[in-house]
Amino acid sequence: MADPMRIRAQAAGDKATVRVLMAHEMETGQRKDSAGKVIPAWFIAEVSATHNGKPVLTAQWGPAVAKNPFLQFTVKGAKAGDKIAVTWKDNKGESRTDEATVA
Repeated sequence: MADPMRIRAQAAGDKATVRVLMAHEMETGQRKDSAGKVIPAWFIAEVSATHNGKPVLTAQWGPAVAKNPFLQFTVKGAKAGDKIAVTWKDNKGESRTDEATVA
C-alpha cells in the first residue's frame, strides 16, 4: 500500500483551505531505465475529495503530473471539526484514502 497522504485543512470564515501532498512515483511511460527499456506508465488517474461524506471535488489526471503531487482546494461551508477525506486511484488499480479534520 502507498504511503499516507499529508492532508491539512484549515478553516477561515465559512470555508476551509485543504492542502494535500500525495506520495506517488508518477511515471509517464516515456522514460527509459539504465538498460534502455521503457519504464511503464504508473500515475494517479483519479482524485476525489469529500466533506463530511459529501463529494466536493473530482479530478482526472494524466501522466504529466509531477512525482509526489501537491493539490490545494477550498471547501465552502466547512468549519472546525468537519472531516475532509481525499482518495486517489492510479492507472494500475491501486488506491489510497486518507482523512483529516478541519482545524
